[in-house]
Amino acid sequence: MTYLVGTLVLEIKAGAPNNGRGEDNVGKVKATRVGNRVFPYVSAQAVRRWWRDSLPPGEARSPVIRSGKGAKQQAHTQGRGDLYLDDDLFGYMVAIEKKSFNRDTVLAVGTAVSVAPRQVTHDFGTMSRGFEVGADPVIHEHEHYTGDLACPVLLDLARLGTFQLEGQGNRPDLNPDAAKEARENGAEEIDFRFGQALRLPLAERRRRAAVLWRTLAELRGGAKQALHYGERSPALVILAPVKGGNNPFTRLLRHDLGETVVALDVLRAEMRAWEDELDGPVRIGWAPGYLDRQRDAAERELKDLVDSGQVVFDHPRVVLRQLAAELEGGDLDSWFEDRS
Repeated sequence: MTYLVGTLVLEIKAGAPNNGRGEDNVGKVKATRVGNRVFPYVSAQAVRRWWRDSLPPGEARSPVIRSGKGAKQQAHTQGRGDLYLDDDLFGYMVAIEKKSFNRDTVLAVGTAVSVAPRQVTHDFGTMSRGFEVGADPVIHEHEHYTGDLACPVLLDLARLGTFQLEGQGNRPDLNPDAAKEARENGAEEIDFRFGQALRLPLAERRRRAAVLWRTLAELRGGAKQALHYGERSPALVILAPVKGGNNPFTRLLRHDLGETVVALDVLRAEMRAWEDELDGPVRIGWAPGYLDRQRDAAERELKDLVDSGQVVFDHPRVVLRQLAAELEGGDLDSWFEDRS
């Protein structure tokens, strides 16, 4: 089996892309503390929401179903990974009496945390347009920050388009009616990890993987866009195919006096340590204009790895779209097979 693993970096400039619970009429950004240092973050749920919302307009989304009221209300998608790419990749849980089923996520996403501690800025504004002379303005306050957020990701390619009939626990991925319809639509029954499973045709699995990475190349989203709009496509992407599912590329980023540093020595050390598990080149998408001097140095320092085919180095959009084309074109079909 092959997992695509790595790290994304989102460059936030005077932004408030993911907010926490407000306090005393102040909009608060999400942040965590380590000792007396503050690290702003974007929740994994928010990153996944942006990714899902950025899917191409022609890609059907699984309908959301709500039931109940107040504290007892429930909401879930249709739970049809065979029909909908987002249910397949992002997972679901449908808890209906005597009909419960769920799908663990195929695309795992971590919290996007600032690489360096940051001072969160408290912003102050008023609304007074159209008020009579001398009237008190309406006051509003909120927070924003500038920082580079690092987010680990993992895609289990063998599970993409493959649905457990027995489930890892006591719930299958699909209800019986959905499984029957999937068979009629061309899904084949296979023996897979925890028992019997249904697998979609390879062409559809290729397509879904390609759509996912093309979408990341054009990621959009975030809160406070009227006041703090910013580009949300990754400034830096590091991805590698790894056979066993470990992610050794989560420790490549550190900071020096508040500036993000991409540790190329750590990259080389991890590539050596995991050489027997790597199933292809490490793909580095680094946007021009982001950490420019480091980018120029990286192109020089990694030239031997690029020349030997061990590293691919280009713009994030170019790297991600090239990966998508190889997946969809059938060049990487072995990645979809479970070899455990």
